[in-house]
Amino acid sequence: MHNTAAPPSRMRAFLEEQRDQKGAKAPLTRFTIIALLLFLSFCLIGTRLFWIMALSQPKTHTSAPLLSPLKRGDILDRNGVILATNLITFSLFANPKSISNPHLIAKKLSSIFPDLSEKKLYQKLSSSKSFVWIKRNLTPRQKLSVQYLGQAGLDFQKEQKRVYPHEKLMAHVVGYTSVDNQGLSGIERQFETALKTTEAPVHLSIDVRVQHVLREALVKGMREFSAKKGSGIIMDAKTSEILGMVSLPDFDPHRPKTSEAIFNTNTLGVYEMGSIFKIFTFAMGLDYRLISLNQGFDASKPIRFGRFTIRDFYAKNRWLSVPEIFMYSSNIGTVKIALKVGAERQKKFFEKLGFLKPLKTELGENGVPMAPRNWKDINVATISYGYGMAISPLQLVSGVATMVNGGVLRAPTFLKKEKGKDNYTRIISAATSEKIRRLMHLVVKNGSGKRSDAQGYVVGGKTGSANKKVEGGKGYTKKNKHRSIFMGAFPMTDPRYLIFIMLDEPKGTKKTWGLSTGGITSAPIAKEVIEKAAPILGVMPVDESSPKIRSAMRINTRGPHAIQ
Repeated sequence: MHNTAAPPSRMRAFLEEQRDQKGAKAPLTRFTIIALLLFLSFCLIGTRLFWIMALSQPKTHTSAPLLSPLKRGDILDRNGVILATNLITFSLFANPKSISNPHLIAKKLSSIFPDLSEKKLYQKLSSSKSFVWIKRNLTPRQKLSVQYLGQAGLDFQKEQKRVYPHEKLMAHVVGYTSVDNQGLSGIERQFETALKTTEAPVHLSIDVRVQHVLREALVKGMREFSAKKGSGIIMDAKTSEILGMVSLPDFDPHRPKTSEAIFNTNTLGVYEMGSIFKIFTFAMGLDYRLISLNQGFDASKPIRFGRFTIRDFYAKNRWLSVPEIFMYSSNIGTVKIALKVGAERQKKFFEKLGFLKPLKTELGENGVPMAPRNWKDINVATISYGYGMAISPLQLVSGVATMVNGGVLRAPTFLKKEKGKDNYTRIISAATSEKIRRLMHLVVKNGSGKRSDAQGYVVGGKTGSANKKVEGGKGYTKKNKHRSIFMGAFPMTDPRYLIFIMLDEPKGTKKTWGLSTGGITSAPIAKEVIEKAAPILGVMPVDESSPKIRSAMRINTRGPHAIQ
């Protein structure tokens, strides 16, 4: 019988082999369990961190008001320069029911916010309300200082703050918003919906470089002539885009206050424009073919209308040709031209120009013109040289643009125009427009506008000085209570830009022999603006003595050889 049992030596070897295999597996199993536990721990920690950092939001008091959306579109100039944009800020509010020591906290907060009264802060913090605003739009330093207090019951609400990088420079055009980011004036108000609902910025026609030149020159001129106010406009005569508009005094849109400075004299104000209106009177006479440039009128005697007498400021006391009447700004000669036009045609002309109703613009802040109810001969006479009818400066600029750009009226705009879009209405013929350009150039070369003559830019213009009406009464104020105006264009060979300058109650100086008329005070300001703005606008100087320029601007002031 065979013995099947394994030899002891082989059995021992087998058992040792099995034991070795089990011993090798045991450490591997423990490592797997430990690694799995570590992996699960990291997953739990990572999930918690993600929840805290990404999903969990800081709680604000349930009584905090629902604020306006944080997004509000930017406002840009025509070249993409930011005029208005947003900054994310935080506003501080409190739950007085959670404030344990109102006296102490009020004292600490008043040291952080010196503009806030400690007494009023205490009243807020000790009230029975569950929510009170403490301070809107904190600076980062102020927010950090409040956090350092570690006071329960104080918390923050994220908001957006509207900022205006150029501050006063664009105040009357761009406007400003309330603390809750609601547009209150200017483009901010008129484009409220678009700025809040679309991400696309609003592109204005304004060129911030031109705006700066215009404001700087106006500030300097106001200071030199001690004027109360100053107004300036630069417009593209071809498109009616407004490239610059300044109304002084102005204001900081970050800290707007209800004051006279918020009033935009260029759009809201309506004024009698004095002799600037002679541009329209001559355009009417020429376009209706009632006069020609080789005609003349007797300007040797004043004209009487009942108790009213119309005289010339610088009387020549002789017969004047039509060009001379314009160049010397003769009231007598201008009235005689206007009487040929008559009340019906004069009124119709101004109606076509839009002078009898408020001008519609994107600002939405437009003054109501003043015109006579019954258009009589005396009205025809006084309106012909700028009295008895009041319009806004922007209306005036729009009207003069029509007179020099070939005779077509385009609606003024504060928005950058797209190429190819051009709506216009013809008011006068191109031939009449050319004659008006020559007459305006004549004023700058030989008349009252000499001080506006920026050499090389073929400037044309008309000066005006309008006495101010007595407040609350009839009649006009005495000397030095007037508005001095210059209305110009350049280059007159093919006008591209209009410039308007007006000073309110300027005072003469020793340098001006005490005189403060438009040709003496406003015209030099226009010259400075043209010389600085023209290169920015791409207008290069030319040789005005060249035969080509002289031929284009030729006009005969005497005799039958004047241009027909």
